[in-house]
Amino acid sequence: MVKLATEDNPCFSATDIELARPDKSYSIDTIRYFRERHPGGLFFILGSDAFVEIETWREFQNLFALCNFIVMTRPGFQKTQSSSLLPRSLTPLFRYEEGKAWVHTSGHTLQFKEITVLDISSTKIRELIEKGESIRYLVPGKVEAYVSDHGLYRAFR
Repeated sequence: MVKLATEDNPCFSATDIELARPDKSYSIDTIRYFRERHPGGLFFILGSDAFVEIETWREFQNLFALCNFIVMTRPGFQKTQSSSLLPRSLTPLFRYEEGKAWVHTSGHTLQFKEITVLDISSTKIRELIEKGESIRYLVPGKVEAYVSDHGLYRAFR
């Protein structure tokens, strides 16, 4: 579905590197993989729901030295709240540049960006499908067709 969603945009590409690993896949390994192949700088984009659990990730302390992070927040999130999302164990490694971002000792940044007005999440999309409601305009048309053709996320009754 990621390939379908991005195939018409030359700025994106999809890879199955994490699926191809014989063992469990960790973000730290994926970041290292891409750093070797793209030394110009990487951005790791994730939702605030995942970021609040970052301390449970393998080698989480090392992640921020390897790439920039963008944490997507839900509508209504205040920039002043970003300090409350930064785990205490990481605060000694960051300084805040007013109006810009948190800057790691490595120089990489941690930014909190509010999601636009459309509050779209994978959970919401699965819930809509389960209820038999449309996901049109929430995902690319090719992804909508794939989900429908393969009967994904439907409730079994």
